Amino acid sequence: MTTTEAGEPATFPIPANVFAEKVTEVKHYTDRLFKFRLTRPASFRFRSGEFVMIGLPNAEKPVFRAYSIASPAWDDELEFFSIKVPGGPLTEHLQKIKVGDTVLMRKKPTGTLVNDALLPGKRLYLFSTGTGIAPFASIVRDPETYEKFDTVILTHTCREVAELAYGEELVAETVNDPLVGEVVSGRLVYFGSATREPHAQTGRITDLLKSGKLFEALGLPKIDPETDRGMICGSMEMIADTKEILESFGLVEGANNNPGTFVVERAFVG
Repeated sequence: MTTTEAGEPATFPIPANVFAEKVTEVKHYTDRLFKFRLTRPASFRFRSGEFVMIGLPNAEKPVFRAYSIASPAWDDELEFFSIKVPGGPLTEHLQKIKVGDTVLMRKKPTGTLVNDALLPGKRLYLFSTGTGIAPFASIVRDPETYEKFDTVILTHTCREVAELAYGEELVAETVNDPLVGEVVSGRLVYFGSATREPHAQTGRITDLLKSGKLFEALGLPKIDPETDRGMICGSMEMIADTKEILESFGLVEGANNNPGTFVVERAFVG
C-alpha cells in the first residue's frame, strides 16, 4: 500500500512512467545529510553514474527532483545520498522516510557522468563536493571502471569533517566488498578535505588543484591530458571553477556521443 510521508494511506494513482519502490534502509549522517536504499525493479537498467527523478506519493502531482544513483549497476537495490533542505518541496518530506515507506522513481535514467563519455586513460579523477559524491559512489564500485583505468582517485570536499563520513564509509566498504574488493584493491584512492574545520586536508578542491597541493598529497604528477581523465559533480560554482582548471591542464569536455578527457553533470548546472 502506498503511504504519504506521515504514514497515512495515499489515494493518488501512480503514473504509468513511474516505479513505486519500497525503502529498505535509511541512514542519517548529519543534520544535513542522509542516504536511503530502495528495492530495485526487475526491469530497471542503468549505467553507473546516471541519475533518475525521485518523488513521493504525497500529492496528486508529486514533486520530482534529479538524484544520482549511488549504487553500482550490478546492485540488487538502489542507493541515494541526499541533502536535507529546510522547507524544500521534496527533501522536507523525503528526509522523514522510514523503512517500508514508498518512494516514486521515474523509469528513465540518464546522465553524462558515465564511463562511455570518457576516452580510456591511466588515471580517473572524480571531483566531488557534498552530495556530488553520489554518482561516483556508483562509478567506484563498478568493475568496468577498473577495466578502463589503472587508478581511480575519489576526491570529496565538504564544509565539516562529519560530512565526509559517507565517502569514508563507501571506500572502506568497497575495498572489502566480496564482489569488487579484489578488483579495487590498491587502485582506489580517497582524498577527503574539509573547508570549515581542521582536518588532515583542508581547503577547497579548486585551491588544492591550482596550488598543486592535491598532487603533492597524493604523490602523483600534475594532471596530464595524455594519461588523466576527470569527472566533476558538485555545486554550480564548483563545477564551473573545476572545469576551467581541467581545461587549463589541456583536458577537453566529452559527452555520451563524443567522448573526451573530462565530463560534468549538466543536469544540475544552471
